Amino acid sequence: MPSYTEENYLKAIYKLAEASPGLDVSTNSVSEALQTRPASVTDMLRRLGEKGLLNYQRYRGVSLTPEGKRLALLTIRKHRLWEVFLVQQLGFSWDEVHEVAEELEHIQSPLLVQRLDEFLGYPQTDPHGDPIPAADGSINRARHRLVADLAVGEEGTIVAVRSTAVPFLQYLDKVGLRLGSQLKVIDKIDFDNSLEVSIDCQRKQMLSAEVSRNLFVAG
Repeated sequence: MPSYTEENYLKAIYKLAEASPGLDVSTNSVSEALQTRPASVTDMLRRLGEKGLLNYQRYRGVSLTPEGKRLALLTIRKHRLWEVFLVQQLGFSWDEVHEVAEELEHIQSPLLVQRLDEFLGYPQTDPHGDPIPAADGSINRARHRLVADLAVGEEGTIVAVRSTAVPFLQYLDKVGLRLGSQLKVIDKIDFDNSLEVSIDCQRKQMLSAEVSRNLFVAG
């Protein structure tokens, strides 16, 4: 089993590769993501390469091997299942769960993960709308659109958020935007690309370009 630190590295590399498909992940980007000194990152990447979890060549970036990807997805699976549990069963809000799930994701018990999935009713997404990898490592990525890409008159249901930063999630709570909210674009302001939208056909709200670039809709 990989260590706590090794799981964090594999998960970070997977997410960085996901954000830039087809490109190797640089040491500097891993260093920034984990807030760790580049020299320490290089040592860990070399170690993971020796374990067969990474394709590593110094100065050329890294990519996950099939086994490294499997372990990264398993860690992500555990993290997202625990987020669902914390929200549904313990009353955490969606802006409170990330740090707690960061600790729980490292529990090494396949049976516990299996029972947790069963108990929750086999959820497909976490509280932020991110897909939960299946036990076999497969992941179902639905096609969603950014609110920023909607034209005037178009509408959709909020199904996921791109950013899980606490201030952003708290802002959404403050203005009454959550997964399942129905949005319709009433107007788009050319000056700053902000949007005027209706929420659940009941009230209007202005959304900044930054907010609209961090909300996904279906429909």
